[in-house]
Amino acid sequence: MPVDSFEANPWGLFNVHGNVWEWTEDCWNDSNKGNPGNGSARTTGYCLARVIRGGSWRLVPEILRAASRLENYSLTRNDYTGFRLTRIIP
Repeated sequence: MPVDSFEANPWGLFNVHGNVWEWTEDCWNDSNKGNPGNGSARTTGYCLARVIRGGSWRLVPEILRAASRLENYSLTRNDYTGFRLTRIIP
C-alpha cells in the first residue's frame, strides 16, 4: 500500500503494522495468561528472551496484527525486529 493511505491511529501514528516486529519489555512466557492487563510490563518468566509483537514484512499478511507474539533473545539482531520509543505523559 502507498505510505499514509490509511487514517492515523488515535495517537497520530501511521502505518504501524507490518514493518518490523516490535520488542517489548515483557519477559517471555509460554502463555499470555497472567499478563497484568493494565499496560505494564510482565517482569516474571523467562527474561533472557523478550516478547516481540506485531509481525514484519517477512510474513504473510494474516499474521500482521498486534496480538501476534513470539519470543526473541536479547542478543538477536536482524532486519525485521525493531522497537518504538515511548514516554509517559504526566
